[in-house]
Amino acid sequence: MSQGKEEDTTVRFSVRTKILLVFLGLSLAALLVTGFLAFSQMDQTSQYAVDRSTDLGNKASASSSAALEADAQASLLRLAKDQAYISTILFEQIRGDIDIMAYYAGEIQGLNRTDPERNYYTQDDPPADRYSATLIYFAPGTEDTVSAEEVNAAGMMDQIFIPIYSADHRISAVYVGTESGVTFIYPWTSGLNTSFDPRLRSWFVDAKENRGITWSKPYVDLLGHGLMMTCSRPVYDSRTGRTWVIGVDVTIDTINQNIIGTQVGDRGYALLIDESGNIITRPGLSAGDQRWDESFETENLLKSNNTGLVEVTRRMISGDTGIARVAFEDGDRFIAYAPITGVNWSVGVVMPVDEVTAPARLTRQQIENETVDAAAHLASQQEMMKTVFIGIFFVLLAAVIVLTIVFSRFLTEPLLKLQKGAEAVGKGDLGYRVDVNTRDEFGNLARAFNTMASDLREYISTLKRTTAEKERMLKELEIAKGIQQSFLPESAPVLPGFDLEGFSLPALEVGGDFYDFIPLDSDHYGLVIADVSGKGVPAALFMALSRTLIRASASSIDDPVSSIREANWHIFQDSKTSMFVTLFYAVLDCRARALRFINAGHNPPIFVGAAPAGVTLLNAKGIALGVLDEIALESVDIQLRSGDVVVLYTDGVTEATNEQDEEYGVERLTRCVEQEKMHTSREIIEAIVKEVTAFAGTRPQHDDITIMVLKVL
Repeated sequence: MSQGKEEDTTVRFSVRTKILLVFLGLSLAALLVTGFLAFSQMDQTSQYAVDRSTDLGNKASASSSAALEADAQASLLRLAKDQAYISTILFEQIRGDIDIMAYYAGEIQGLNRTDPERNYYTQDDPPADRYSATLIYFAPGTEDTVSAEEVNAAGMMDQIFIPIYSADHRISAVYVGTESGVTFIYPWTSGLNTSFDPRLRSWFVDAKENRGITWSKPYVDLLGHGLMMTCSRPVYDSRTGRTWVIGVDVTIDTINQNIIGTQVGDRGYALLIDESGNIITRPGLSAGDQRWDESFETENLLKSNNTGLVEVTRRMISGDTGIARVAFEDGDRFIAYAPITGVNWSVGVVMPVDEVTAPARLTRQQIENETVDAAAHLASQQEMMKTVFIGIFFVLLAAVIVLTIVFSRFLTEPLLKLQKGAEAVGKGDLGYRVDVNTRDEFGNLARAFNTMASDLREYISTLKRTTAEKERMLKELEIAKGIQQSFLPESAPVLPGFDLEGFSLPALEVGGDFYDFIPLDSDHYGLVIADVSGKGVPAALFMALSRTLIRASASSIDDPVSSIREANWHIFQDSKTSMFVTLFYAVLDCRARALRFINAGHNPPIFVGAAPAGVTLLNAKGIALGVLDEIALESVDIQLRSGDVVVLYTDGVTEATNEQDEEYGVERLTRCVEQEKMHTSREIIEAIVKEVTAFAGTRPQHDDITIMVLKVL
């Protein structure tokens, strides 16, 4: 072998081989990584499933607890309201009974009794039927002092006691006590202690002092009925000046059974408190071994060390309705409460929160048990999955090898054709076409390539025509701009005693604003500023027409109205596009220093008079030109003095907007003119343009800006 030639030992692979190796390597790597991750993460996945199940159980328990608590609160509140309503009815019935007996007692007191003495039953003289008679009882030392007339009158109360007692089974006893010391009690009973004086009991004393219906606090009943409450009312004898007190006894057991005896769950209960926060009754409340002549004290919730309970108690005694969650040492409790109208008491329904949420806790425990079973099942499934995965790994590897070989052959043939097409187009052969007839992405790519080449050829041809047309239009716009600028005065006339300047800045290449100085004679000049509706070339053409007609019609010095009305008639006749022009036209009398003007729908100029004249807007009645053939215009005269400044402008100044869509406005323009009025007219214009440009910021100019300033020297 010749030593002049070096042997090329570089290994070359075809595209098909590279595709095969790449896909095979990627597939093998993916399968290996997947297998490694699957085996290494199965335990974590199992643990994650257990954790998620536990978390789900916690969330379900929390959601269930919240729902149960919400339902329980609503139910407890309804129950409290219902109990309060029932209690109100009961107490109103007892109040009605008291009112009836009091009325009857008042009628008896008013009678002049002459009946013989009646036979009454003492506790030592029982009747045949205790429900057919009342008990007469004299307080210690009063039996010989009470008049027979009062005894007979009070004894007649059994005629109302019997039907009242029979009609209401919740009443334990009814009675009447007098200041003189006699008491009648129905039904007849015995066992009264001889030292017992009804006039010293709270039901008698409180009723007499309050002079109305009074409910006593719970006390130990003299007759052994346990804890008792009495509803009493005084009845006054206008003849003798003495007082009777009607009383109705209701036992605490009766209140428990008929008012707050509703069972609330296993540990819930109801209670009743008075207007001072004292517990009137609750389950388990009893007199114990206390005697009737000993003061019975119930618990006052306002004195509790539990601030939450105290706050709820305050709401209850205030007559509020609601429900609250209060923390206790043995757990939180819901307390729903509602007022009992008429007696200023309140019903409370208490229920432990943990009893409400017990079903949710049971559900949580069941979920935890199911989670443990699921974890054991997952562990057994993991082992089976590992075995299956290894078998699938080898099957997939073989499938990847076969599919890669087929795919590489399918892929490379269209790519070679596309490569040739790209080389041809790159050399400028835009007529070259790629021949790939498959109905897949390669076929779509080939058709897109052929379309691209065709579109590119058409685009290049169109671009050449468009560029030439655009250059022609730009050149014509430049010529139009020059022509339009030639319509505007090159400079303002030099008038003795006046400083006059004008300025116009189109928003586009050409605009619709214009101003003009029209010489009328040696002492008079016509000052014109106008704004054509619209923008661009149409506005520029209409501006040229309007300027020509206005200049041709502005011949009258004394009557600018007729001049402008004539111009309007010609503009209206020539306008076929519904365009119009707003105009401010003034005749300046240089000798008399006077200004006569009309305003045809234009922005009123700003007149800044010499101090202290202030600022005035030059308004005059009139509408825009070209709208109607005949228009009415108002002519206004003003006298000019040294230092006066008149600023004419178009809406491109005041309607310029900034980035926040705020308009520059007349107020800002007025302040600017007032600040700059001591300068020349040109400097005033420059200051206005500078301030408007700064105000607009990055906002492009959306309308033509035209300004004319007349300053009296």
